[in-house]
Amino acid sequence: MTLTEEFDQSLLPGELILLESAKLFGATNISPNAKQWEYTRKFPIDELRQAIQRGFGSIELPQIFGGPGFSFGTKMRIAEELSKFDLAFTFALIQHHNALVRVAELSPSDHSRELIASMLTGDLIGCTAMSEPEAGSDFSSLKTVAKKVAGGWILNGKKGWITNATDANVCLTYAQTDTSLGSKGIACFVVLGDKEGFIRQAGYELHGAHAAGVGGYGLVDYFVPDALVLYAPGLAFKTALQGVNRARIHVTAMNAGMLESSLSIATQYGENRRAFGKSILEFQGLAWSLANVATSLEAMRSLAYRGARQIMRGEDALDSAAIAKKFGNEQTLSGVAACMQAMGANGLRAEYPLARHLAAAKLLSYTDGTVEMMNERISGAVKKRYVL
Repeated sequence: MTLTEEFDQSLLPGELILLESAKLFGATNISPNAKQWEYTRKFPIDELRQAIQRGFGSIELPQIFGGPGFSFGTKMRIAEELSKFDLAFTFALIQHHNALVRVAELSPSDHSRELIASMLTGDLIGCTAMSEPEAGSDFSSLKTVAKKVAGGWILNGKKGWITNATDANVCLTYAQTDTSLGSKGIACFVVLGDKEGFIRQAGYELHGAHAAGVGGYGLVDYFVPDALVLYAPGLAFKTALQGVNRARIHVTAMNAGMLESSLSIATQYGENRRAFGKSILEFQGLAWSLANVATSLEAMRSLAYRGARQIMRGEDALDSAAIAKKFGNEQTLSGVAACMQAMGANGLRAEYPLARHLAAAKLLSYTDGTVEMMNERISGAVKKRYVL
């Protein structure tokens, strides 16, 4: 039994049905189109809405809000499977999902119910805006500000490196309410893209990630009513960090999906390609290189699934998430490159997704904390454990 099969045994019957549906969607809707999305720099809004309408954009949403209320593990596994076909599309879908689940935490009102209903159908696309042009890893240094006024808040600032920003209409925006409070002054607001003061910027041209709709937006005297304050000052920063730990686990799983795809393609290619009268897989150098990739993949999945189990048990996965993401980032970059090397120059051809996987793997080295940040987190845990 593989690690994946063992993990999937912990999922409920309904969760397994949705997972199988996602696998089919990936093969029939993502795989044939991913290359076109990349080279035409297209944000696949139609296909994203199809995925949302099939339930892949509301996996963890509680039943009371119209979702199935499935586990984090189900979301992680669906993200892993879809990433085999295209990381960028999967990332866009997961970002919408996470925004929808958070919008459901708003105080109940007609407006919040309307937002949830429209996000469930994909009529409204969601995003989470933490990063800024000058504030990425140092989340506490936000320059976007929020000033309290009668009935709400006025926001001014710029957001950058936001997945889905090119098309999102429901933007969970983090802003500083009081610089003297530092991270405790940060709050999160639901910003709507069709309101006055919202200025959408052109999407970034990113190798391997055009389908993620990454971009930014500006806010000029944008008014947010009190009813659309998602997390108040003092709560927003803590909640964001908790979400980042979860993200690091499913990012590791997405890395595993891309690495398995690359290993599968390289192995099949090597079996069919002949040199000097035999399959090139019979050459020890190539066979051992792919064996190293397979070993890394197994370890990566073990770390991701361990972290997912901790999250599902309600445990602190801070250190586990950092270790998993560091290992996943580093091993996917080297592993996909090794698979490309095994295919020679053909590994660069657009008919194969390996070059796209490699670029996407590099992108994941920056999202939700860089490798350097993971090292800081891990070294802190080492000190705590071993220094008396």
